Amino acid sequence: MSNLRPQRQFDLIAFDWDGTLYDSTRIIVDCIKDAVRDVGGVVPSDEQAAYVIGLSLEPALAHAAPDVPREKYPELSKRFSHYYVTRKEELVLFDGVLPMLSELRLQSFKIAVATGKNRTGLNHALESVELKDIFHASRTADETAGKPDPKMLFELMEEFRVLPSRTLMIGDTSHDLLMAQKAGCASIGVSYGAHKGESLEQYNPLFVAHSVHQLHHWIKENG
Repeated sequence: MSNLRPQRQFDLIAFDWDGTLYDSTRIIVDCIKDAVRDVGGVVPSDEQAAYVIGLSLEPALAHAAPDVPREKYPELSKRFSHYYVTRKEELVLFDGVLPMLSELRLQSFKIAVATGKNRTGLNHALESVELKDIFHASRTADETAGKPDPKMLFELMEEFRVLPSRTLMIGDTSHDLLMAQKAGCASIGVSYGAHKGESLEQYNPLFVAHSVHQLHHWIKENG
C-alpha cells in the first residue's frame, strides 16, 4: 500500500474572523445586548445576538433588535462600537490558530480573511505583531458586500486566479457556509464560535471542527 499523500485539494483557504480565528463571540454578544438596551430596544437573548455575528454591522444590529426604529440604527451602531472598543483588549486568538496559519503559509497555501468586520476594524487587528504579514489577502463587508453575498470570495478567487473547486471557506456561522455555497466553494464549519454544529450541517460542509486542533488536523490530512 502506498504511503504517498493524495494531491491536495485546495490552493486558497479563506477564514472568517470573529468566532473562527478570534475568541470574540462572548464579547460581541454582550456588546450587542448592551447597545440594544441603551437605545431602548428589547434586549435579545444570547442565541439571538450570536446568530447575527458575521453579518455587516447595521444589518446585524437591525436583525437582533427588530423593534428598534430605523432612525435609531446609527445610534445603535455607535453604542455597539463604544462597547466593543472598551473591550477589544480582551480579544485573543484561539489556542492553536497561529501555529496553524504559519504552517499553512509554509505549505504554500494562499490564506485570506473574508469577514463581516469593516476594514478599519480588521486592519487594527492585523497590526498585531503576531499576525503581521501572515495573510496574503483580506476582504471586508464594507468594501465588498455583507455575508452571505459571495462577492468577497469571488474577489479573492479572482485575485489569486483560483477556481471555486480549489477554494475552501472556513467559518463559525451559517452565513459563512451559505456564502461558500453561493460561490461554489467547499466549506468547513467550526462549532466553537457563534453557531452550533447542527445549524452548520445543513450547508453540507466537508467537516465540522469542534476545536482549532481538529481543524488543523483535518487540513493537514485532507487540505
